[in-house]
Amino acid sequence: MALDGQAPSKQLELPTLVFGPIEVRRLQRELDSLEEYIQQSEIRSKGRQAPLPKTSRLLDALAGNNNLNLLTAESRSLLKQFLANVDSKAPIIHISFAADPSSAFTAKIVAWLRTNIHPYALLHLGLQPSIAAGCIVRTQNRAFDFSLRNRFHEQRALLLEAIGGSAGKAS
Repeated sequence: MALDGQAPSKQLELPTLVFGPIEVRRLQRELDSLEEYIQQSEIRSKGRQAPLPKTSRLLDALAGNNNLNLLTAESRSLLKQFLANVDSKAPIIHISFAADPSSAFTAKIVAWLRTNIHPYALLHLGLQPSIAAGCIVRTQNRAFDFSLRNRFHEQRALLLEAIGGSAGKAS
């Protein structure tokens, strides 16, 4: 499934470590820096291979999962184009929690989204301590409130009736 509507010659995979727009943009900057470093090293020392700078775990995972060699200009160019498409066209789902979710939980959510919603879906996490428990999910055109605060608000009459009924029995 291509982002731009055209079938790519090679379907690239986005690792679950790269779960949000922030990570995508960080990878774009890192690829640009790597490209610049390689170009400068070729100019300075012809014929001598300079050691590559240390790459991040995210870039290693992206290149490794797609069997791409970061030493080749073709692979770097393919990754740059892929990340630009993901950054501009991938669906972004915002999920707000009362507390920071663990990385394992985030990975499970991202895996589910990419399996059931879109293979390049990105997740933007937020914090809203006022929701108490649960989460609030927002897409570009919909919002779903699965918070405990919202559930209490929806069931306020029933809650007040239960509290009033038990207060009368206690007297």
